[in-house]
Formats: sequence, structure tokens, C-alpha cells
Amino acid sequence: MSEPTDAAALAAVDAKWLARAVELATLNVANAGGPFGAVIVRDGELIAEGQNRVTANLDPTAHAEVTAIRAACQAVGDFSLAGMTLYTSCEPCPLCLSASLWARLDRVVFAADRHDAARGGFDDLEFYELFARDRSTWPMTIDSVRTPDAPAPFDAWLESEARTDY
Repeated sequence: MSEPTDAAALAAVDAKWLARAVELATLNVANAGGPFGAVIVRDGELIAEGQNRVTANLDPTAHAEVTAIRAACQAVGDFSLAGMTLYTSCEPCPLCLSASLWARLDRVVFAADRHDAARGGFDDLEFYELFARDRSTWPMTIDSVRTPDAPAPFDAWLESEARTDY
């Protein structure tokens, strides 16, 4: 079953998968996780689910979208999720948005937004605002120290016949 083309049918499909993402998020709160859930779908079929496990796993990268992306990549045996849609209970933070881009997802659909997350005490809105500012104003210092061998890993990469381009 491929994605519907008319707006009403697409809205119904979106609502179905968003309901599952919201359900996962709500259930996760009772399971020592954060209030975020995500599903990845291809051609109407569920590929993977993810829940926020940041505090439960002591892993600041274990956002619901990232855990879903990791699970989907394992399920399909590829680092590319081209042709798939990520449904998430909340607007992806910059980390999750970047992961979605790296995963080559075709589409991201979210329910709650960054303002809802901020109301819940999450930094998403603050991070979006931070990235819009000059780095010199950030609370964390970002320094570039160019060493003579800085390009060596990329030279090795370009010379490798075994590389997998992505």
C-alpha cells in the first residue's frame, strides 16, 4: 500500500500514525522515559518505533526519533531510510531533525510543537533560538584548532575503495 495522494486520505493516515506516536510517548512516561514517541512507516507499514530513553538509559542522544531511526535502520539493513516517513509526538529538536536529514527520510510529521515542549520543561525552543545566534553568545565554547593532519581522515576516506558513500 503506497502513500495516499489526496489530502483527506493523507490526513487520515497521518492521524493514525501520530496517534501511535502520542500513545508511545504517553506510555513511556510511566516507564521512566520522557514524553516523546516516534514511529517510522514505509508504504503504510510500520518499520520501527522509538521512545525517549534519555534519563532511563543515561543517554542524551536517546530521543524517541533517534531510537526509532536506529531501530528502522537495523530493521531494513541500511543507513538510508529514503522512502519512509517519521511520525513523532512532538516537533523534532535540532538533534532529531539532523538525524532525520542524515537518515534521508522523505517526510517528518509531528503533533505537538516546540512551544508545547517548552511548557513541559524541555529545551527544544531554547536550542532553536540558540542556533540562530552567533556562536560567540553560546553558553558552550566552540573552538576550531586546525592541526596539520586535520584533513588526513578525509584523504584516507577518498582513497579507500571500500568506502560506502553516504
